Amino acid sequence: MNNIAIVCSGGDVSGMNPAIKHFVEYALSKGLTPYLVYDGYEGLIDNNISKANYSDVSGIINRGGTKIGSARSERFLAVKHRQQAKDNLDALGIDKLVVLGGDGSFRGMAKFYEEHNVAFSGIPSTIDNDIVGTDYCLGVDTALNIIRTSLDAIRDTASSFKRAFVVETMGRDCGYLALVSGLTSGAELCLIPETPYDLSNYEEKFKKELASGRRYFLAVVSEGITDSSETVAQWFEEKIGIESRVSVLGHIQRGGNPTSRDRLMAYRFVQFGIDGLLNGKKDKICCYSDSQFNYKSISDVAHKKHVIEKGLMELVEASTLNC
Repeated sequence: MNNIAIVCSGGDVSGMNPAIKHFVEYALSKGLTPYLVYDGYEGLIDNNISKANYSDVSGIINRGGTKIGSARSERFLAVKHRQQAKDNLDALGIDKLVVLGGDGSFRGMAKFYEEHNVAFSGIPSTIDNDIVGTDYCLGVDTALNIIRTSLDAIRDTASSFKRAFVVETMGRDCGYLALVSGLTSGAELCLIPETPYDLSNYEEKFKKELASGRRYFLAVVSEGITDSSETVAQWFEEKIGIESRVSVLGHIQRGGNPTSRDRLMAYRFVQFGIDGLLNGKKDKICCYSDSQFNYKSISDVAHKKHVIEKGLMELVEASTLNC
């Protein structure tokens, strides 16, 4: 069969729309008939699937989020609903799927493949950048740029009012966003889940800097750290002696116009994924490591704990952040 569909699962990221656009264009160039699955695995179950053409993806390359929607589907965990999804695909003659999502989405698709032999190609898509086996996930660069813009703006007001600002980034249990943002924004403090910390170790240094004329502190913390952002802000006030504020960036990190890097990576991921399916790779995750694309089996990706690149951690050790 020459029918192929694309589905977005889990949290949306900027970069999905460029991926959807190139999916349609590249599939058509390969003689395939592309379909769009709306609202994630829920759309597979509810048969919210439609044939696509160039006009369906025109003008979406610069838009954040995903035109076809996404979802976290509890129903897809049930055998009967996966069977319904398979019946819907069979009725349309679709036997290949490109899946944009994270490891949970990939595990669900691996189960679907195991039961029904629907070939899939997974494209890591999460701003957390916490997928094992790939150095880069779709949406990360856009998220980092949004955080950078926010931190630059917060630094302006922090210095004007002589305050400490504690800025919380997303990332679940992975500190990648906070780590890279702390490094590239020149933050005075960065706290991530991967590295134990003791705030008391910073007290003497920060007090000396304040006494020597420092007007502000910028602290970047990941949402997965032991202490709350409010606790860190309270520490600045009670132990360092400087007025503090908390800024939780939240879901603005998941939206926004995709950067050039995310647009390009979306194209490359999709093309690599479709080529893999056409070459008989039926249950692979498209990964990017050591500046190259490669295919990894789901068993090499799912159920494993992601570790931040050693080189990044070494940069931190050499900086004043001391995460």
